[in-house]
This record gives sequence, C-alpha cells and structure tokens, in this order.
Amino acid sequence: MVMLKSMEENYPLIDSNFLEFCGSRGIFTVEDFLIYDLNSLISFTEKKPNTERLKQGIEQVLSIVDSLHRPWLNGVELHKDAQKSKQTFLAYEGIDPFLHGVLREGFVTELVGPSSSGKTQVCLQAAATVAKEYASGVVFLDSGNSFSAPRIAHLVNQASFSTSKQANNEALHIVMKNIWCYPVFDIFSLFNVLHQLESKLKSEMCSVRLLIVDSFSSLIIPLLGGGGPYGHAQMISAGNLLKKIAHEYSICVLVTNHMVAGEGGSAKPALGESWKSVPHVRFLLSRDRETNTCTISVVRHPSMAAGNQAKFKICDS
Repeated sequence: MVMLKSMEENYPLIDSNFLEFCGSRGIFTVEDFLIYDLNSLISFTEKKPNTERLKQGIEQVLSIVDSLHRPWLNGVELHKDAQKSKQTFLAYEGIDPFLHGVLREGFVTELVGPSSSGKTQVCLQAAATVAKEYASGVVFLDSGNSFSAPRIAHLVNQASFSTSKQANNEALHIVMKNIWCYPVFDIFSLFNVLHQLESKLKSEMCSVRLLIVDSFSSLIIPLLGGGGPYGHAQMISAGNLLKKIAHEYSICVLVTNHMVAGEGGSAKPALGESWKSVPHVRFLLSRDRETNTCTISVVRHPSMAAGNQAKFKICDS
C-alpha cells in the first residue's frame, strides 16, 4: 500500500495539514483515500479554515493516481511472463473452439454488449464450467442481482451426461460449493471485497481461479457524471487492482460493460476511451432475440485477429 505521507516531499499540497486532515478521517494510504466517499471528504473540508488548500490537496492526489501506469517491461520480462503456465478455460461450449478459451489466467477479459445480449449468461456459464470441470473456486461479484442459482443448476444439468439423479445432484453440489457470490452495489463495496479477496489469496486462505464482476460498468457510471477526476481515478484504480489480482495470483478475471448511445445514435461501450486500454481482452456481444442467436466478435485479443466472429445459442432457464 502506498502511504500518503510518502508523497509529502514531492507534492507541496500534500503537507502536514493535509495529512493530519486525512488521518482524522482514518485515511493513511492511497487505497484508504480511493475507497473513502470523497464527496463526504470534500464536505468535511468546509469546516476547516484552509478549505481551498485541502480541496486542492484532494485534487492533487486524484491527479497522481490518474497519472500512474504500470512500469514498462522489456522484451525479456514480457517473454518470461508469457511463458508462465497460464491456462485457458472454457466459458461457453458453443464458442470455445473459436475462442480457444475466452478466459485466460492472469488476464482481465471484458464482455461488452447491450442489454439482453447474453453477457450475464456467459458469466454464469463460465462460473458453472470452472466450478465443475476444474473443481476450482469462483468469486461472482453481483452488482445488479444477476446471479441466479436456478440458472446455474440448469446449466449444470444440461452439461451432465449422467442419467443418475444422485450423480447430477452431487455435481450440482460441487458447483454450488465452489461459487461464492457477493452483492456489490457501489464502488466502495467493490474495493472492500477485492481487498479482502487479495488478503485471503496472499495468506493462501482460499483458492480462486475465476473472478467475475457483473456488471463492472454499472458501478462506475454513477461516478463519471460529474466530469471531475474523481470517477475516472476510481475507475482506473479498480481496473488496475483487477489486473494486479489477475497477474499476481494467476486468476481469470471476467468483467461486463454495457453499451450507451454515442454520437449519431450509434452504440458505444459505456466506460469510454480511457477504460478500453485496461482489459487485456475485449469481446463484443450481440443477440438476435427472434432466433436467440448470439454473435461474439473479437475487439482485442493477444492471439486472435480483431473482427473475427462466432455465433452460438443460449438457453435461458
């Protein structure tokens, strides 16, 4: 964790008065700062005699966070990282031969698509597959009450080749036991769960192979409306934390992002230009409601050409 005090020498606005003010609110690190409700923090500055300087200090910390990027890596380091035994996982049976594994260990994969395009269905299928086929832990962060145990059960039963009801029940029990679902309805609860997960992974208290955030964009969009640096800094910080967890613990991370109206009425990903460089992999989903056929297109992938497409059908239970 980066201590705010470590910035004091290089940034004059982050002085002893600013550090004392933050400390009085329990804020000592950059992480503390980002998960704190900054609207409340700004309102607290109004009660201080040096209000404007404290506000400038808050803006400076946000600017510092916004400017942070992952350090450059040379070719040798990148090659070593690529050579690590990072596996790919099946996300949906109908598209896996095309995608060679939607999910890759150490990568953040983004599914972008309009409402009802199949994003949540792919997330549920991914959770069921990893929990069953790999007997591995799945963390499902649910921001819109999208997680459905009956739909998971339906997917597991569909994939089962056993005619024994007992065997099917045992398979379903394994899947449900390996999936942990957490409701997250704002960015603060997201950071809280991610930090708790990181702590457990570091101390080897749990084993997780897949982390899903459905929907990541719905947590961020409310913060971007003001036009200030606060929402953007929170978005980039959350994205970098997801990448850090994916990389350091060889976890597959899957996030969903919805579409909004752009110029001329055309649809575009909700999180904008600054976000699109964060995920390692991006797929675009669309769905024909009449035939219930989904189309998945490659927007960015380390080993596939952009524009490649595949079609598959989903079955809602």
